[in-house]
Amino acid sequence: MPSPEEDRQAIANRLRTAREHAGLSQGQVAKLFGYQRPTISEIEAGRRRVSAEELAKFCEIYDVSVSWIATEQSEVSNPNVELAARELVKLKKEDLDKVMNLLQTLRKSERKTR
Repeated sequence: MPSPEEDRQAIANRLRTAREHAGLSQGQVAKLFGYQRPTISEIEAGRRRVSAEELAKFCEIYDVSVSWIATEQSEVSNPNVELAARELVKLKKEDLDKVMNLLQTLRKSERKTR
């Protein structure tokens, strides 16, 4: 079982990952919270605890679930897959088709190199 410090660091890492995938800077997030940028830096470094209210707001801003931030539990095992899926659903059908074709090409290329 992880220690409280390990849990805090894991949450901090997932908050940073979610922010990056949301395409936001620490400064932008700080502005949304009404904080100074170093506060977000301290949170992402695991040196500042996050309240339940703050956690809920981070999840709303980053469009991720509280359970993923708090425990990294998700329907999919890789958080990058979940975050990518969230972006894919925002695409137009023709753009999604292009992405799917690209993925198929990458998979074929991967099989050939094995």
